[in-house]
Amino acid sequence: MEIRFREFDPFNCWIWLRFAAPPGQGERGYVETVFDSWFFLGKLGGFNAENLQVHEEGADVSWMAYDGDGAERALPALMHNMGEMEYQADWGRCWVDLGTSDGVALDVLINSLHQLNSDVVEIQELLIGGVNDDWPVEQHPDSLFPLDDPDT
Repeated sequence: MEIRFREFDPFNCWIWLRFAAPPGQGERGYVETVFDSWFFLGKLGGFNAENLQVHEEGADVSWMAYDGDGAERALPALMHNMGEMEYQADWGRCWVDLGTSDGVALDVLINSLHQLNSDVVEIQELLIGGVNDDWPVEQHPDSLFPLDDPDT
């Protein structure tokens, strides 16, 4: 699976998947479950690089002292919105407003899609950001910030 980043706006981001073949209903179900699960974790503040205490502790976390006060002091890192998955031939796309979530959110999504690619459905390309010329995007109704309009 090739991964590419294009022009990236965390508040108005399209994530594009190009499959080896048009995905069937079962494969779509898995893809949508990955995105839904990822979004719910993000909506609850799960992707907050300011509070990665267990990760920073290293391999041995036996008897680790977790700093609850430090966790409370971390600024919130919340995803705002996500649209429905859309499909067209061998392409799928999903609009997200990543809000104040950190880059760790994209790492988790990429890792999950890597595994999905290995186990369920072949994903040839994952594009984060930008637009595809052959599948235009409109202003998403849940977007807090409008697209740049060259006519204004």
